[in-house]
Amino acid sequence: MCIAFFSTAHPQYRLIICNNRDEFLHRPTSRADWWPSPHSHVLSARDLVRPIHPTWLGITKQGRIAVLTNYHEDTCAKAVGKYSRGEVVNSWLALSPDSAQTTQEFVNQWTTNGELANIGGFNLVCGNVMEPLAILASRASETEPILWIADKPGQTVGLSNTDYDDRSWPKVEKGEDAIVDAIAGHVQNQESEDNLIERLLGVLSVDTLPRLSNDAGVQEYIPHLPQSVFIPPIGRDKQARDEAESANQDKREQSPVLPSTPEGTPNRAYLEGLYATQKQTVILVGFDGRVRYFERTLYDDDAQPVSTEARDRSFEFRIEK
Repeated sequence: MCIAFFSTAHPQYRLIICNNRDEFLHRPTSRADWWPSPHSHVLSARDLVRPIHPTWLGITKQGRIAVLTNYHEDTCAKAVGKYSRGEVVNSWLALSPDSAQTTQEFVNQWTTNGELANIGGFNLVCGNVMEPLAILASRASETEPILWIADKPGQTVGLSNTDYDDRSWPKVEKGEDAIVDAIAGHVQNQESEDNLIERLLGVLSVDTLPRLSNDAGVQEYIPHLPQSVFIPPIGRDKQARDEAESANQDKREQSPVLPSTPEGTPNRAYLEGLYATQKQTVILVGFDGRVRYFERTLYDDDAQPVSTEARDRSFEFRIEK
C-alpha cells in the first residue's frame, strides 16, 4: 500500500516527490545508491527478491524519474505477477544516458507491446523532472489518453494503489492537503532545505490506521490500509528464520539488469510476517536542475528498527544536460 505525492507548489523547487514504500519487512531490499556499471547513472534503492533487482522509485543523472505504485488486490499472493513491475521502471531508468526516447514514446511502447498482461497491476509516473510527467496505468486501454501531471505550478497530486482519479482513499486526499500545508509552512517561515525535508517526512509519518485485535494478520488489515499514509508494523511475525534466509540470499548476489526472459516463481517466504512502511523518500528538484535525494530506512530485512544514526542517506547532484 505505497503512496507517492508530486508537487509543483513550492516557489523554490520545480518538483517535489515524496514516497512511502509499504512492504513485508522481511523482503530483501537495498539502501539507495548509484547502480553499478553500465547503469551507474541511476540512483535508487532496489528490491533484491527478483534477480533483476528492480526498483519502485529512481532517478538518473539525466533527470529521468520513475515512481511506481501497485494496484490494490484482495490478497497478498494475487499481487505477484509473472514478471516484476519493477522491470518497467528499470526499462526507463536504465536507458542509455544519451537515449533520445521521449516519455510519450516510452509509454506508447508499453501500452502496445502486450507485456502488461503478464505483470501485476500498477501505476507508473515517469518522465523527466524538468518536464511534465506521464502516468502509465497498466489496466488502461490503448485508446485512453495519457494522463500528465506536474505540468503547471501550484499542483499537488497523490497516487496510491488505485486509479489516479479514484478519490475514495482518505490517505490520498489527506496526504495531498498535508503536503500543501507543509510547503506553505516552510515558505512562510523561510526555513532551510533540511527543515523542508523534515516537514515532508512528518507528512509521510502520519498514522491514522485503525487498530484491530492483537492476533489480526495482514490480510485482516488490508481493507483498512487506504485510511493511513503511514503503516505501522502489522501482522504476525511467525515465519521461519530459514525461510527468511532463503529469501534474503539474493542480497549477496550481483545480477544483470533487464533480462527479457521470465524469472520463474520467486521465493515468497517474505509474504509473511510483519508489514509496515519500510522506507520513506523525499526528492527535491530545483529550477536550476539541482537534485536532493533523501531516503530514510525504518526497518532492516530482519524486521528490526534501524537506528537513528544509520537510517538516513542523502545524495545531491545536478542534472546533466
